[in-house]
Amino acid sequence: MADQVVEILSAETIRRTLNRLASEIIERTHALDDLVLVGIYTRGIPLAHTIAQQMERLEGIKVPVGELDITFYRDDLDTISTRTPAKSEMPCDLTGKKVVLVDDVIFSGRTIRAALNAVLDYGRPNMIRLAVLIDRGHRQVPIHPDFIGKSLPTAREELVNVQLMPVDPKDTVELLKPT
Repeated sequence: MADQVVEILSAETIRRTLNRLASEIIERTHALDDLVLVGIYTRGIPLAHTIAQQMERLEGIKVPVGELDITFYRDDLDTISTRTPAKSEMPCDLTGKKVVLVDDVIFSGRTIRAALNAVLDYGRPNMIRLAVLIDRGHRQVPIHPDFIGKSLPTAREELVNVQLMPVDPKDTVELLKPT
């Protein structure tokens, strides 16, 4: 049997949500000159770039964006499918910076725990915050996002499917409910 698919966010709603997240980050960060957005591979990267572009439109300041692959920092490598890790790239030493980690979905919190460890390999930031497009709950570790696009309470067996260009053919967020 096929899963029931429910569209949660359309391309237009994602665009508006990212605009709001950019505004919230600006408002709560104040000085942007020491801010770095760090997208978590895979879909956190296009989200971080889009948020940075919107921040530049709003404030006229180019916010640097880093790209982080947390594969080797995960505590569940033995239970996930293996893939070739992507190359992490930071625009600068993160020491003394305000870092906002950006990811598409937060679920258990384990990806973010791994990302926190990985970020420290690139310096010692003054502050690390977290921005996510979707917060679906079900934490296994005490991690909570500072900036949330949409809170989406889900059942554990449900899946959230985020598609973002240029990684995917379209921008959408869907909830897959088993039938």
